Amino acid sequence: MFTGTRHAELIRRARTPLRAAELGRDRSTPMRRDRERVKDDVMRRAVAAKFRTHADIDAILLAAGDEEFVEDTTSDHYWGRGRTGTGKKMLGRILMRTRSRLPAEAGASGDGHARRASVIRP
Repeated sequence: MFTGTRHAELIRRARTPLRAAELGRDRSTPMRRDRERVKDDVMRRAVAAKFRTHADIDAILLAAGDEEFVEDTTSDHYWGRGRTGTGKKMLGRILMRTRSRLPAEAGASGDGHARRASVIRP
């Protein structure tokens, strides 16, 4: 949300994921004007990159089968369930969409065998 700004570089260079998250949530820094229009796509790309890069969490995501994912937060009605439980749950939707695409992407890239072999079944 801070692409091309000094703040984006600070987030990228944060020592820990927690610190990067804190910097990203800092509302004193102006966000890009088109944030509302692009936020879902930005999250989709970030989630896809994360799971393509880390086979261990990729396996966990796939092992969840058809389970529904919900960000369990009372303070975020967009990405999570929100206080009333009626939030949009967009992070969970994006995770589930990513999960459904991972096996096809693995097959297309030629590493599907390794990915499927790493799935841990409950």
